[in-house]
Amino acid sequence: MEVDKSGDTLVVRARDGDVRGYPEGDVYAWKGIPFAAAPVGDLRFRAPVPPAPWEGVRDCVDFGPMAPQGHGTAVPIDAGLEMDEDCLSVNVWAPRPDGTPRPVMVWIHGGAYCLGTAAQGIYNGRILSTLGDVVLVSFNYRVGALGFLDLSSFSTAERVFETNCGLRDQVAALAWVRDNIASFGGDPDEVTVFGESSGAGSITTLMTCPSAEGLFHRAIAQSPPATSVYGSERAATVAKQFLDILEVEPGQIDTLLHLPYRTVIEASDTLVNEVPTRIPGTLAMAPVVDRDFLPRYPVAAFQKGYSHRIPLIIGSNKDESSIFKFMKSPLLPVTSDSVQEMLRAIATDHPELPAARLADILSAYPDRGKAKGALAMSRDAAFRMPALWVADAHSRHSPTWMYRFDQATPMLKAARIGAGHATELPYVFGNFDTLNIDPTFWLGGRKTALEVSGRIQRRWLAFARHGVPAALDGSKHWAPYDEENRSTLLIDGADTLVKDPDHEMRIAWGNDVMGFN
Repeated sequence: MEVDKSGDTLVVRARDGDVRGYPEGDVYAWKGIPFAAAPVGDLRFRAPVPPAPWEGVRDCVDFGPMAPQGHGTAVPIDAGLEMDEDCLSVNVWAPRPDGTPRPVMVWIHGGAYCLGTAAQGIYNGRILSTLGDVVLVSFNYRVGALGFLDLSSFSTAERVFETNCGLRDQVAALAWVRDNIASFGGDPDEVTVFGESSGAGSITTLMTCPSAEGLFHRAIAQSPPATSVYGSERAATVAKQFLDILEVEPGQIDTLLHLPYRTVIEASDTLVNEVPTRIPGTLAMAPVVDRDFLPRYPVAAFQKGYSHRIPLIIGSNKDESSIFKFMKSPLLPVTSDSVQEMLRAIATDHPELPAARLADILSAYPDRGKAKGALAMSRDAAFRMPALWVADAHSRHSPTWMYRFDQATPMLKAARIGAGHATELPYVFGNFDTLNIDPTFWLGGRKTALEVSGRIQRRWLAFARHGVPAALDGSKHWAPYDEENRSTLLIDGADTLVKDPDHEMRIAWGNDVMGFN
């Protein structure tokens, strides 16, 4: 590395060429470093390949383009951010390298596998890198049809369509970290991945993916929809629907490689809305069990002991589903009718389940006919139970910690959002007030929120450095999770450790995974 004498910038030699970083507070930031070639033309719907090396020094002052996607209201995006298929880039925040390798934290953004970008303001890594003296990395990956549509059922000897392109992008980004992060002062043998929603679901999936083994050494999964992974038959049906929307015959499938990406995304957005409306609780596009890159359903793999032997923090938010009702999003069923239709559809997918199973689950929600009960059922099916199934299984062989995020400001409580899906994100990164109009503190609560944020950050950073989420500041001891005690940290104005806080719900759902094939 070298310091540019004409200004306080830092040039690092990466695998594919030199990159110039710029100061952000007390750390340096390198944004928009390509980790793979643009997945266009014959590379569309294929696994990522390395980028062409460049000569000279690449200025890394701006984020790279975001992955092509619709403009959903669920994810606040900077209006000035460019969108392009040439989107596979990483961002690095790091203190000035001093010869001592630092722990590395790699963020995987969420967005229901169809939205999002690492450039969202809430994900800026400056504060965490500074507080924890860590190297923080984020990256883009393909989303929607370009990342998670499985066209492999239409592959021929002449034209191959690969599965799980978005997940393959993530593995390529993690391989880039392994090969390059030492140049930025990071330790490639101390990598912690953390993510939320589909980013967390990606993590629980990668923890059962053979090609990802060894690329990360600790994991934090925040609200993972771990059962939203489907089989090849369902994926092929969605792929055929995609072709029908575009009026493309299977024999003309090569035309997909040359369509404007905006045309592809318009068809993708149509599917994203149609599929969960028709079958509540399903996503149009998500990871696919292809028996190759992803050999098994992840939760089943956890239960059979096939997950990577690494420490894991996993949890969910107390009021996950509230935000979906507030945004009128079809991505999660939030009415009594749609939630019960989801359960019936799951039961149809699993004819081996006894009829009494569904009745037991329904009986655990006596107010299921009301909005509150429907939201609780939806939350537990999508997030809470998948997290518990994963924690139960993983804790049998690896250190595991379970949390539930209960913290909500007075305004979010008044709006009946509470500790809704993704509301923990500003607490983790310390980046409050990143929304254009942010009502979070309209009724106060900032002091408490900052205190909660500090505790979460200290725990996440201690986990990245030591493998144990101890706040090291006199905070409540967080005992590991196991199937005997099920110790769970309830994160609120004050942290409390509770044994099996969701006992009745957990017993009603049982140990057999309830998810779509």
